[in-house]
Amino acid sequence: MTPNDPAAERAHPNQFALLRQRRFAPFFWTQFLGAGNDNLFKFAFTVMVTYQLQVSWLPPSLAGLAIGALFILPFLLFSATSGQLADKFDKTVLIRFVKLLEIAIMALAGWGFIAANVPVLLACVFLMGLHSTLFGPVKFAYLPQHLGERELTGGNGMVEMGTFVAILLGNVAGGLLIAIPHDGARYVAGACVALAVLGRLVAQVIPASPSTDPALRINWNPVSETWRNLRLAHENIVVFRSLLGISWMWFFGAVFLSQFPSLAKEVLHGDEQVASLLLVVFSIGIGTGSLLCEVLSKRHVEIGLVPLGAIGMSVFAIDLYFAARGLLPSASLALRDFIAQPPHWRVMADLALLSLFAGLYSVPMYALIQLRSKPTHRARIIAANNILNALFMIASSIGVGLLLSAHFTIPQVFLITGLLNAVVAFYIFMLVPEYLLRFVAFVLTRMIYRFRVRGEEHIPTQGAAILVCNHVSFVDAVLLMAASPRPIRFIMDHQIFTVPLLGTLFRLAKAIPIAPQRTDPAVYESAFEQAREVLAGGDLLCIFPEGGLTRDGQLGEFKGGVMKLLEANPVPVVPLALQNLWGSFFSRIDGAAMRRPFRRGLFSRVGLVAGRAVAPADVTPAGLRDEVGRLLAS
Repeated sequence: MTPNDPAAERAHPNQFALLRQRRFAPFFWTQFLGAGNDNLFKFAFTVMVTYQLQVSWLPPSLAGLAIGALFILPFLLFSATSGQLADKFDKTVLIRFVKLLEIAIMALAGWGFIAANVPVLLACVFLMGLHSTLFGPVKFAYLPQHLGERELTGGNGMVEMGTFVAILLGNVAGGLLIAIPHDGARYVAGACVALAVLGRLVAQVIPASPSTDPALRINWNPVSETWRNLRLAHENIVVFRSLLGISWMWFFGAVFLSQFPSLAKEVLHGDEQVASLLLVVFSIGIGTGSLLCEVLSKRHVEIGLVPLGAIGMSVFAIDLYFAARGLLPSASLALRDFIAQPPHWRVMADLALLSLFAGLYSVPMYALIQLRSKPTHRARIIAANNILNALFMIASSIGVGLLLSAHFTIPQVFLITGLLNAVVAFYIFMLVPEYLLRFVAFVLTRMIYRFRVRGEEHIPTQGAAILVCNHVSFVDAVLLMAASPRPIRFIMDHQIFTVPLLGTLFRLAKAIPIAPQRTDPAVYESAFEQAREVLAGGDLLCIFPEGGLTRDGQLGEFKGGVMKLLEANPVPVVPLALQNLWGSFFSRIDGAAMRRPFRRGLFSRVGLVAGRAVAPADVTPAGLRDEVGRLLAS
């Protein structure tokens, strides 16, 4: 049983069960320990130079900025190279090498802590940034190599949740250990080395992950290689715009994370423990949102969650401005006093919810990039994304600095960020309508209907195929979009494009209009020409062989369009059956559709059943009609 087999994907009931499987658990804990160690080291070092050492050339006000900049710098310098290494070599071998490197770096850092040698510790910050740079492309390229399409969202959600929990625990542990009188530095040194060694031991159990491009010749020029990777990503416009969308999420998150200390002190009038509480709330929100993705997506890569996440990010970032701007000045509040005041509950709720929606926004995007990128170039595209993330985070720091220097308040910075997020999200969704279309499908199948899919393993996750389905309502295509992990191009009656709103929706979906040959021969031939191009490109094409919406709820005669398509493109044909849509608002049960809203109430049950693919040589219109009829009755 291989990881990408349907049987392997059904071997666990949810994402947490992956923690019991060797193909995921050792990798997860290796990533968890590495992220925790990074943050334990960085935070302990920041506290040391802020409170315990007097370094004239590194004042406390610049320490956090300098440490953050040194950690990000390797992402700009070495991401392009690390992406090539991850595509060329076995990823498990690379992971083990990186964990050995971590042990060496942490041994040096341990000496730096004990000797209170700031230059050595700064060098180790840079080296740990290099460690993370090497690990990043491997991490995101490893998952699609071992998880199937139905597991990618849950696997990414687990990794995202684990990363933020590790960051939180690392910060807490670093602060507590370095604060131990007299021996704090020794405890930090021991903890850093111990976590690095433990990570290497766990990495030994990670299964082999063979090279996806062993013949690749390494280009050591980071500038030209980064540009080449971005051009590779641009070949798939959805992947490229998703890279930009993820980088924007890092911009958005960096604004809030960078301002937690100042927000706690200057706006919320709390002490250091309040700043830590904000980080805890934010981390819990991200983790919760990441874990919810699998539940809401029904274990598919559901990019319809991305617009939902973007809406929530803007709504609660803007509300945070209103919640924070009206707080009355007070003396510095301890954690207990801060929590006791009801106005602060709204602030914490806004932080938790905006970070939760950020999790809903980011996880499907990462999964989409992993699923749609060419396997031979996947790590290099992720490496290019890491560079974009670093650049967007730098831009975030500069932007926030300019706003604060122009005397904007921290709540006003949050308001501007929330409004900018709405503008950027709208721009991305107009450039890539697939996000918006999947969002509409997501809402339709969860808020209007209770939509159940059976036989979904028969819907191909790769390669060209023709889907044939009965035609019951004006939203049949939207429901099919929700059921498929891949985009579907639809051949649809040209008259449906005149329906308000739905016509716009189907034009965004690049549906192919078709008219009867006797009515408009040019439109008829153009439809088949476009359909052949879709199949030649290895994509999914859906046709409604009845030629129009049913007027009596019965399955009509299947016309010969499928046979015409198969002449030029002999691909598998997958029969589908939509159940229980007759009688809904979008069907023609009373002669005209969409006249009686909520005629069956909300959440009425509808379903889709997918049958086994039929080989092109065995396809006949009558045979397909019989199979769809059998599925309808099942």
